[in-house]
Amino acid sequence: QVQLVESGGGLVQPGGSLRLSCAASGSIFGIYTMAWHRQAPGKERELVAAINAGGTTTYGDSVKGRFTISKDTAKNTVYLLMNSLEPEDTALYYCNIGRWISGAKVGYWGQGTQVTVSS
Repeated sequence: QVQLVESGGGLVQPGGSLRLSCAASGSIFGIYTMAWHRQAPGKERELVAAINAGGTTTYGDSVKGRFTISKDTAKNTVYLLMNSLEPEDTALYYCNIGRWISGAKVGYWGQGTQVTVSS
């Protein structure tokens, strides 16, 4: 099994910054992607950013140029640096990893960390 522990959420004023962390432990071999998703009240969960095993990154259109995803492979940790935060970024942020297991893709989710952007 895989355990994901997220941290770094909180309340921040518009224009501020936060850095989220997600540490993976357990059966963590075969990881091909690490990502952050978010879900605001009344909205569907959406991809914020992802980074694959080779380091290639992908971002949602609404966060391009403001958010940066990175990882520390030795620590099995993925980070999300969020700059120029806007009230529209308020959501529950989820860490997600994907693993190859016997030729199949298996996904794991963290419990979520709340980010609130408000003055």
